[in-house]
Amino acid sequence: MRTGILGLLGGLMLLLMSAIGATAQSTEIQGTISSQIEAFKADDFETAFTFATPSLQRMFQTPRNFQRMVTEGYPMVWRPAEVRYLELHEKAGGLWQKVQITDAKGFTHILDYKMEETDMGWRIGAVQILDAPGVTA
Repeated sequence: MRTGILGLLGGLMLLLMSAIGATAQSTEIQGTISSQIEAFKADDFETAFTFATPSLQRMFQTPRNFQRMVTEGYPMVWRPAEVRYLELHEKAGGLWQKVQITDAKGFTHILDYKMEETDMGWRIGAVQILDAPGVTA
């Protein structure tokens, strides 16, 4: 009986530690995305560029190219009125953070951020605009 109780307690501790780790991971991921969005709001594309993964940085080569892509393709993250974090989920072996962004005109957008852990912490590897039927105002 004592072994059963110890096993149960050990299992509960493992579950609790896993939940704490997932919460910390989620907080760090949201912090990365928030930091990039704050840099966008300040028109600080050099800093915003640092939150991209090395492979994304190689693809765009310069903060100026990155700026052009963001302002033309993702204006809702450049000037958001509101940012709300939804679920962190696994897709195709990677971690994705779903984010609801309301733009300056009041339209709501749902984006999925592919997150990659690097030596420098969590970085953004891709962003997908998701269809959000019934959500866009």
